[in-house]
Amino acid sequence: MERVKELFKIEKNPKKGLLAAEWAMMAYLVFTLLMALLLSTKLPNPEMIIWGRAKIIFMTAALWLVYRIVPCRFTRLVRIGAQMGLLAWWYPDTYEFNRIFPNLDHVFAAWEQDLFGCQPAIVFSQSVTSAVVSELFDLGYWAYYYMIALVVVYYFGWRYHEFERAAFIVLAAFFIYYLVFIFIPVTGPTFYYKAAGLKNIMAGVFPNVHDYFNFHQDCLPAPGYQDGVFYHLVEGAKAAGERPTAAFPSSHIGISTIIMWLLIHARNWRLMWILMPLYICLCCATVYIQAHYLVDAIGGLISGTLLYFILLFCSKNMVTSTNTKKKRR
Repeated sequence: MERVKELFKIEKNPKKGLLAAEWAMMAYLVFTLLMALLLSTKLPNPEMIIWGRAKIIFMTAALWLVYRIVPCRFTRLVRIGAQMGLLAWWYPDTYEFNRIFPNLDHVFAAWEQDLFGCQPAIVFSQSVTSAVVSELFDLGYWAYYYMIALVVVYYFGWRYHEFERAAFIVLAAFFIYYLVFIFIPVTGPTFYYKAAGLKNIMAGVFPNVHDYFNFHQDCLPAPGYQDGVFYHLVEGAKAAGERPTAAFPSSHIGISTIIMWLLIHARNWRLMWILMPLYICLCCATVYIQAHYLVDAIGGLISGTLLYFILLFCSKNMVTSTNTKKKRR
């Protein structure tokens, strides 16, 4: 009962402006809106992009108003939760933008071959034949959004003083990855191998597919235990919302790495070790199910760590600035 009362307790000093996470969203919204306006003649449906952003602005303003009327932890959580819930909505936009630029999969596939002497996505999937291991990898990949939600909820419930900071780090990282995906159009093995043909790939030939993905969105079926529960969950998610986009760097690995750093920051070793097996399985799965090249996975590990510390520093400065203003008042 005490936790419920705390949830709806009116705040003494409610925040007047946007939350840090909302500022991160607005920065991405404004930047991509300007891109949509400037590139409207090249985009297939710029009106959809523009009006979609208008709806997001309206929703954000409405939730801000609700919070101003009832300023409490619950309405603050709703504001953050709404922005996090829209991450899947923002994702397909990266495809609408990056299809304007030349596809780079042939470059990344050639890098794989030069660095490792093979295509790790193919070798890995052919080497792992165990149904149990396949299901564990798919479980890790499927658990991605649940891991994020669990850690954010943990911060809200048990480290509320850092909740907004943690939410900002996660959301800002997502939007930074989305920007990278726009300007580095790489689809990943599952799409590129299908477009280029497995015979070419196995022969070490990596043709430039040019604008193929402007007109085709088909991909290879994922390898692994095809009768598995988690295999079908992952394949269902791919069929529902996957696009030929967002391969480099792997945001799955990058964001989940940030999630693990947030647990280390909170010194919640128990939850960290509980999620560690899922995290390892997720990292392996990105290459195993051919969603990413190995260089994408390595890029995700490095970029996730770098983004965590950069955004942690930025969020610390934001909190310090806010606290200073309150003291002056």
